[in-house]
Amino acid sequence: MKKIVFLTGTRADFGKLKSLILISQASTKFDVHVFATGMHMSSQYGRTVDEIEKSNITSVYKFINHDVIENMDRTLAKTVDGFSMYVKELEPDLIVVHGDRVEALSGAIVGSLNNILVAHIEGGEISGTIDELIRHAVSKMSHIHLVANNQARQRLIQLGEVPESIFIIGSPDLDLMNPKSLPSLDEVQAYYDIKYDSFSLAMFHPVTTEFENIRENAKHFVDALLQSGKNYIVIYPNNDLGSHEILQEYSRLKNHSNFSLFPSLRFEYFLSLLNHADFIIGNSSAGVREAGYYFTPTVDIGTRQANRVVSSNIINCGYSSPEILNAILEVQQLDRTQFQYHEFGNGDSNLKFMKLISGSSMWEIPCQKQFQDI
Repeated sequence: MKKIVFLTGTRADFGKLKSLILISQASTKFDVHVFATGMHMSSQYGRTVDEIEKSNITSVYKFINHDVIENMDRTLAKTVDGFSMYVKELEPDLIVVHGDRVEALSGAIVGSLNNILVAHIEGGEISGTIDELIRHAVSKMSHIHLVANNQARQRLIQLGEVPESIFIIGSPDLDLMNPKSLPSLDEVQAYYDIKYDSFSLAMFHPVTTEFENIRENAKHFVDALLQSGKNYIVIYPNNDLGSHEILQEYSRLKNHSNFSLFPSLRFEYFLSLLNHADFIIGNSSAGVREAGYYFTPTVDIGTRQANRVVSSNIINCGYSSPEILNAILEVQQLDRTQFQYHEFGNGDSNLKFMKLISGSSMWEIPCQKQFQDI
């Protein structure tokens, strides 16, 4: 029996891993474990490790990897140390990580230095901020690449990865996104006590490479939301350098009846809200990936998602309040029937993942990597 450990540090990457964890856990061929750390363990961000356990995931190890959110390098070091001790005891055959967080980098470092196969989900993507560097670093420290589409595959080949180690499985969160399988809007509104039917989602994350401007940019963001006069469901930012400054600006929203603030939302509940929202605004990847699946318009602010997706449902703008307000006016004029959805899979990533790990070829990929010249 092969032993697999999935490492998750945020609500977002758990949404990408959930269907893969559940399908492999249901098989008698695999002994599946989850290492939960990062934002999952923070009460300030809703202690989302509880949501992992509520998802019928049976073997969850909890590890607190940070004391002060402003030290990403120390968080990396603590996660490497904690995950290394965990792996030494568990002795897994495969480590599965997702995306571009320091937790994913920690998993890839521990796996590669201990000759354990590392599978990286959604490598080969491009974006702004420090995430881009971390994502490519994770890819270089990983042995197996489970990518969303052929574009991502080609970028990994450009990075020198061996084509035989790259498998297109789509974006795994699509496995959970079918509107028919989501909770109804009424159910979500009742669960979170949301009083209004017409609303937009707001998510503004720190751009760590622009830390000196984060407070000013967050102020402009909040100013624009207030001036727009619309109803917003506001979700706390990632716990990266600069999140404290954003949360301080969010405190200005708490006494306004047209704003509902949440540290986190259950993933399927968030998807239901995204499906019914007038638009999503901020700089979250949900605006340039998941929103397109539901043909939900997006106001994408600043550089965090730069170059990631160009789509007819996305209005890009700068950080100033006038630019954001103009984008809000513009996004409300978009015709959803004219949107084009970009290919990130067919909602069967879990089945493709299961076929892959049930075969023999993936397990034969060597831990010793070779750079592939183009």
